Parts: sequence; structure tokens; C-alpha cells
Amino acid sequence: MRFLFLHPVFPGQFHRIMAALARDPAHEVVHCSRESAQAGIPGVKRVRYKVPDAPGEGAATHAFALRTEQAVRHGLAVLEAVRALQGQGFVPDLICGYAGWGPTLFMKDIHPKVPLLGYFEWFMNPTGSEYNFDPAHPLAFEAQLALRTSNAPMLLDLQACDRGVTPTFWQKRQFPAGLRDRLDVLHDGVDTARFCPAPEPAGLSLPGLELPPGTEIVTYATRGMEPFRGFPEFMRALPLLQRRRPHCHAVILGTEEVYYSRAPQGARSYKELLLRELDGQIDLSRVHFAGWCGDEAYRATLRAASAHVYLSYPYVLSWSLLEAMASGCAVVGSRTAPVEEVIADGENGWLVDFLDHEALADRIEQVLCGGAEVARVRAEARRTVLERYDLARLLPRHLAMMGRLAGRSLV
Repeated sequence: MRFLFLHPVFPGQFHRIMAALARDPAHEVVHCSRESAQAGIPGVKRVRYKVPDAPGEGAATHAFALRTEQAVRHGLAVLEAVRALQGQGFVPDLICGYAGWGPTLFMKDIHPKVPLLGYFEWFMNPTGSEYNFDPAHPLAFEAQLALRTSNAPMLLDLQACDRGVTPTFWQKRQFPAGLRDRLDVLHDGVDTARFCPAPEPAGLSLPGLELPPGTEIVTYATRGMEPFRGFPEFMRALPLLQRRRPHCHAVILGTEEVYYSRAPQGARSYKELLLRELDGQIDLSRVHFAGWCGDEAYRATLRAASAHVYLSYPYVLSWSLLEAMASGCAVVGSRTAPVEEVIADGENGWLVDFLDHEALADRIEQVLCGGAEVARVRAEARRTVLERYDLARLLPRHLAMMGRLAGRSLV
């Protein structure tokens, strides 16, 4: 069979599916992307496309229609690349694409008879999710109007696809009630063989950082240090925690980039803003900003954690939470809907109110005290991922779904 995968960035959410398909020499697998974030996958052909620049200043596009205009330009660039593939004799038996940003927008026009499976990550709503959640960052009325129109490409993709998939029930609930029956809930899956507890207690060795075995290590891992992922709350909890646990170290993985939140006011980054706010209150010799680490360093950090903090607005659930749980971390998470779908307080982790940094410090301190109860919760965290999110269980389900759409068995 021939498979065409579409995503703005290679490989996106399709890495493991493509790798599994490409292992069969009977399959031809092509991935079409604008950028390439990782090394190639054996057996997967990569095709690049270039999105034309946006119109210059003075163009007629209304600000509320910019997202749709961008999706159209993106879709046309992908259409041109897929036409070139068609000219080379490549006609897919199944198209899988990331919805809402444009890659799949015109696929039913060039390949009307080819089944289209859409990956639907997020539908934006002005209330009940990430917007208007944090009182410090209210959504302006004009922004709400723009938010409504920005969903247009997602709705077009949902209408056109033969089937859609979304990772969690929380994410499915963000879509309009009348359209949810087009979506199946199926998580991408976690490699639990790779993300697993260390065979014995160990310290942590990272570039410029050596923490010996027995060190109390509180970890926090994020793509960008920003309000969407609770970075300010985590930082504000540290002075309280440090006073109570004088030998505790915090290890923070992530960049200073802002991906989802508004840009900070009066500072280059939220890290700079919080360090300025906490100047004189926090012992920086016990706070280690390790930056964006490679896979091995990330895995080692999770395995070394005495407690792991995961905070999130009511938004897309991060893979990092499930990877931490699979690693046997004692997770302290935010009492927000995406986290509550995975963590039951006191059973496989602990939950605190997102905006209550004092409660966060209290709970981390209790976890650091250890004991049989913490060990039990760690084990239950891993069991949760093994039962509900294990890649070995979910990958065959993804392949079966794709096979049903294509009318052929893939498992």
C-alpha cells in the first residue's frame, strides 16, 4: 500500500506509525512537511514544501481572517507538492494529515476517492478551556471574535475527512457537540519499554550538573517556560520548598521560548520575569536550568526525580506527563481537566489547584518525605500508562483504524 502523511513538521505525531508501516517492504510511505525537526525514518520518503510569504502591509485580509488565509496558503503549497508526487506516479491508498493548519485542506480535491484520516488536536473555545482560565491573562473581546473565525480551517477539515482521531476525551469535548461523532479517541502512545523506572536509585549527570545518588530532585519539563504550563506557579513554589527542604534541588528542562502564552511584559522571557520577581527569595545554587536536552538526558532526568511537577492550563495534554508516569515518577499535577483524565488524586499521582503555589509546595514536600504510600502511587502511575497509553497496545489499534479506512488489513 501507499501512504501519504501530511504535517507542517516532520514527523509530527506520525513517527511510530510511519516507522511500523515502513518496516514492511510492501508499503510505500511518504511524509510531506514544511520543516524537518528530526533525523529521517528508515524507509520513509520525505518531501518538503515551501509556504509562500504572507501578503505585505496594506493587504486586504482582515485580521480575523488571517488564520484562514494562512491555512489556504499552506494548503496550496501542499497541493503543489502532492501534484508533483502524482506526476511521478505516486497515488496514495490512504492520506493521514494534521488538521486545522492547512496541509489537508485540498486533499479531497486532488484525491477525492482516497480515504482521508485527520489528526485533530485542538478546537479553540473562548470559555471552558485555556482562554479566560487564568485571571491574570483575560481574553479581550476582539480576541474572542478572532478566536471564533480561526476555527474555520479546522471545521473544513472535519467536514472533509472520512474519519478523525484525537488523543484524549478532553480534547474531543472541545469540538462542537454535533461533530464529535466523526472523531475517535486514540492516544499516540508511550514507549513504556524506554520510559521505565531506573533499576536502582541513581543520581543525575547532565552537562554542567552532577547530583549524587540520594539527592532530593524535583523535576519540571516543558517545551517552553510559560504560563500555559504553570512555570510561574512552579517557580513561586520553590522559595517555600527550599526553606523546608534545605537539601532539595530543582531541575528544569525546557526553553525560554513562548509557544502558547502571551509574551511577557517588561522581560525577554518568563524565566527572566520570575527570577526578577523572586530575587533574594530563591537559592539559585539549587535551581538548575538544563535547557532543551536530548532524549537520553530527558529520560535520565525523569528517572532521577524524587517528585515531578506537571502543571497545565485546560489545554492539550503533554506527552511529558505520561512519559513521567511511565518512568514511575511521583507526579504532582494541576487540578485541570486534561490532567484529571489521567490522574486520580492520591491514587496514581496528586493534584493541586493550578494557581495555588503554596499548595503546590506543600504537596511536593509531602512527596519528598517518601514512604510506602509514595512508592505505591509511583507504581500505580506506571500501571496506568501500561493499561491505557502503552504504545505496544495502541499502535495496532492505529494500524487497524487505518486499515479499515483503506479497506485492507494492516495488522
